[in-house]
Amino acid sequence: MQLRILSRSDVEQALPMAEAIAGMKRAFGLLSTGQTEAPLRSRVQVPEQEGVLLTMPASVPGEGSLAVKLVSVFGKNRERGIPLIHAVVLVLHPETGVPQALLDGEALTATRTGAGAGAAAALLARPDAESVAILGSGVQARAQLEAMCAVRAIRKVRVFSPNPEHVRAFVEEMRGRSPIPEEVSAVNSSTEAVRDADIVCTSTTSTTPVINFNDLKPGCHVSGVGSFRPDMQEIDNETIRNGLVVVDARESALAETGDLVIPIAQGVIQPDHIHAEIGEIVNQTKAGRTTAEQLTVFKSCGVAVQDAVAARIVLDCAERDGLGTLVEL
Repeated sequence: MQLRILSRSDVEQALPMAEAIAGMKRAFGLLSTGQTEAPLRSRVQVPEQEGVLLTMPASVPGEGSLAVKLVSVFGKNRERGIPLIHAVVLVLHPETGVPQALLDGEALTATRTGAGAGAAAALLARPDAESVAILGSGVQARAQLEAMCAVRAIRKVRVFSPNPEHVRAFVEEMRGRSPIPEEVSAVNSSTEAVRDADIVCTSTTSTTPVINFNDLKPGCHVSGVGSFRPDMQEIDNETIRNGLVVVDARESALAETGDLVIPIAQGVIQPDHIHAEIGEIVNQTKAGRTTAEQLTVFKSCGVAVQDAVAARIVLDCAERDGLGTLVEL
């Protein structure tokens, strides 16, 4: 059996943001019409290492996609001086199940997560949006910014993170990198970042809200991708209560993110407060933004169909352009 190994640089080359956004729209549309098979992610706890192993398989026949992603998140890796998160994606032939490729999962996850948020912003953010607030300064924050600038003519970006060194590196790296504007600046608080922003992106691991409804301008679009556990909450209850809330997948959103689990548990909203899955808006079975002053909120936990579709895009490009290394098993 021959397997194609695709590194981080291979994946980044084979998955440009614009193509990833188009792929995520298709993936979400198929998910919301039941044309995919993707169970909730399974978890294997490794408590002695403060770790968890996540498994995310998916089949998307309409895209010729069959893949499984393995993600490890090990808290004690901080002490070892190595990253907390590692991930790989195995792509299989959709007709035979034969393994075809092994991909760097961290690069793929960053791009597909940003692209999913970009797809939602293309459908929900005001067409004239031109300013973005980024809360967070890691890999996901970078992908969020690139995606927002791919779907809107962004002229100004403000960034906040509790780590000033990380923010400085973020600004230096991202400023002026097409399609990102030159005006990318670090600010001293989340309030300063969010005030007057047309789009607000949160990509943190916070367990307490990093935005406040009272700081948001009318017509703002909020994109939250950081909270993936019931105890993690980036978006405050009032923003959720007052916003038109759209998710990637109802089942996972109601089970996995504190951005919804917490306000539901506190009686602030009911589960039916979720207006739509983003795929329903893609398919035009639900409406998106209806007024310029409306607050829209996209909450993404990430779903395995995104990985499967993104991995298929990568593999098709790799096979066409000869990327990666072929090994015999």
